[in-house]
Amino acid sequence: MDKYELKRRTKIFAHNCVKFASSFPKTKLGSHIEGQLIRSSTSVAVNCRAVILAHSTASFAAKLSIVIEEVDEYDFWIEFANSLMKEAKELTAIFIASRKTIQSKNNH
Repeated sequence: MDKYELKRRTKIFAHNCVKFASSFPKTKLGSHIEGQLIRSSTSVAVNCRAVILAHSTASFAAKLSIVIEEVDEYDFWIEFANSLMKEAKELTAIFIASRKTIQSKNNH
């Protein structure tokens, strides 16, 4: 993959991640996760550009390490958020089932 394709892909990645993160609930935790997702995903794109512009092998390796760390951090926050969303969906299903049960008992 050439450098222009990497720049394009990481820019699209960051853009899509920002849009996704902005959909989080505006709670303290939701805002924190939103900020972490935005920071890490945009850092991937910015540091990818720095990798492409590196003037030495050492600089290239150092910037590439940052990209790897940031994309891994994004992965962490996605896993964290997805486990919370899964639990929220399961709890919602439990409460809906409970409401249906009580409503059906009240209707008989």
